[in-house]
Amino acid sequence: MNTAVASSSHGASASAAPHSDAQLYTPVQRPARAARLWWRQGALAGLAWLALGALTWWWPNKEIGFSDWAYTQEFGWLSIVLGAALLLAAVLPKAPLVAWLRPGGAWLLALPAALALWQVLTAKLGVLPPPFFAPPQSLIEVYLDDFDRLATSVLHSLRLLLIGIALGSIAGFVLGVWIGWSRVAGYWVHPVLRFLGPVPASALLPLAFFFAPSSFSAAIFLIALATFFPVAVLTWSGVANVNKSYYDVARTLGASEWFLVWRVAIPAALPQVFVGIFMGLGGAFSVLITAEMMGVKAGLGWYLQWAQGWAAYANMYGALLVMALLCSGLISLLFAVRDRVLVWQKGTVKW
Repeated sequence: MNTAVASSSHGASASAAPHSDAQLYTPVQRPARAARLWWRQGALAGLAWLALGALTWWWPNKEIGFSDWAYTQEFGWLSIVLGAALLLAAVLPKAPLVAWLRPGGAWLLALPAALALWQVLTAKLGVLPPPFFAPPQSLIEVYLDDFDRLATSVLHSLRLLLIGIALGSIAGFVLGVWIGWSRVAGYWVHPVLRFLGPVPASALLPLAFFFAPSSFSAAIFLIALATFFPVAVLTWSGVANVNKSYYDVARTLGASEWFLVWRVAIPAALPQVFVGIFMGLGGAFSVLITAEMMGVKAGLGWYLQWAQGWAAYANMYGALLVMALLCSGLISLLFAVRDRVLVWQKGTVKW
């Protein structure tokens, strides 16, 4: 009797519980369902891009200080070509690029809707007036007509970032391991780090430019300082919180102190180290813009200041978009390196 009641209640609860895709669809049905979903998303996205192209092409721009925006026709044709390509991909689910496009199906639909709203509010109706706001085709003009200056600025900023982040990460890693392992360093250095570390690196901008021999070295110092603190603190935390039983087992097997540091403490702290580098990357970008606005001759910060000085707001928006892509690319690269270095911890560390 109790067994029957338990089995019936278990069946009722199982039927009431929500099912995942893996339970509702067999391995044979899931690819077919994914193909149908992609067909709907791809077709809708293609129609949305076609609508954006038609809106851009046939709705004349409103004259508010500007007779017309350059590359309006080219932007319309580009949208139409993208829409036609997505419609073709929707009916060809086995095409090589479909597997790459399928995860972004919803974004392929949301992006033309956002661009259409942007287009209407700026070029078509003038609700957002120029020159403070520009339509999306103005970015094409920036990237084509000012490519040399923008590319030079990107290369200068990338060089500053890589050197500063590398120096700050190395210094923070070494100091964090020392504080986490040595009681003397933990007693004397750790309080100083906690007292001075939270001071924003940009607050030391006047001192950096006074003592540094050049604006380039001052910018590198500030970026390294912004990266240094989170890496040092999280490395110290990772080393200090290693399970003591790991050390006991290693000592039982005859491990030396250097072995405990290099083969036990540091590998166990590496997840925390990568979190510190990730946090330092955001701080480095904010300091980069501030440092490049103070005396350097090229860079994204310098480019932003130059664009604001000439009221070239389209150039400013183009530089901000490049900056966002650069930051996102560096974060993706950092995650790829982390996955490669910590592949042996995938079973024990949340990714």
